[in-house]
Amino acid sequence: MSDTEHKTGDGVKYGRLLLTGAGGGLGRMLRPRMAAFADVVRVSDLAAALEGSATAHEEVRPCNLADRAAVDALVAGCDAIVHFGGVSVERPFEEILEANIKGVFHVYEAARRHGVKRVVFASSNHVTGFYRQDQVIDAHDLRRPDGYYGLSKSYGEDMAQLHFDRYGIETVSIRIGYSFPQAKERRSLASWLSYDDLTELLRCALFTPDVGHTVVYGVSDNAGSWWNNRCAAHLGFVARDSSEQFRAAIEAQPMPAADDPIRKFQGGLFTVTGPFDPQ
Repeated sequence: MSDTEHKTGDGVKYGRLLLTGAGGGLGRMLRPRMAAFADVVRVSDLAAALEGSATAHEEVRPCNLADRAAVDALVAGCDAIVHFGGVSVERPFEEILEANIKGVFHVYEAARRHGVKRVVFASSNHVTGFYRQDQVIDAHDLRRPDGYYGLSKSYGEDMAQLHFDRYGIETVSIRIGYSFPQAKERRSLASWLSYDDLTELLRCALFTPDVGHTVVYGVSDNAGSWWNNRCAAHLGFVARDSSEQFRAAIEAQPMPAADDPIRKFQGGLFTVTGPFDPQ
């Protein structure tokens, strides 16, 4: 246990934890939950995305991830980073480049400069989106990004590996599945991740010792899941929720054609979004 962590009734807690992407869908959900993991949570996003006032345990710091100096100042004084910032859908490469590629580089370089030793990186199942839905894969299988977004998350995982091998910064990269209040279509029956399961996975990712660089699929205990987390068993993550509660309503929907990407590929529509040719 480092000087920046201390014992609480529930175990170890950080002094100051940084949450990037706090204005996004998952970031807004996670903000109040992060208080269980740190005395102070520094929340950040683009200024326009940060709505409402800070709670007693928060510091609100607007920041553009493409601005290296701003990210460096953002990370200063933090003991761990939960990096959820960036573009979260398939977009033209120029947009992905600024937020997701430059941004993750700036976060890791700031972590190196300021001595941060634990990062949780919001990767994505779209790193392996071109596997078929009748395949079961794990973190050791070849990456097959389904677009620029998935490619940027693959790059982020390499950035995490480099910074562990070279500087000893440990990372858990979570390849997040479909994380919304409920599963809504057939693909999400396999890929759904409940908010409670995501929160528990974050707890495991922040406090499990000696993770090196661990890649784990963020997925609930769904029947017919495409992802095996045996390579991340040391995290001790046990999902408690399942998409089965939504199956009857989803299976009442029309069945997509066999060659529809929604039914064929794990990445679904991301496999056919774009290209974004100049007008």
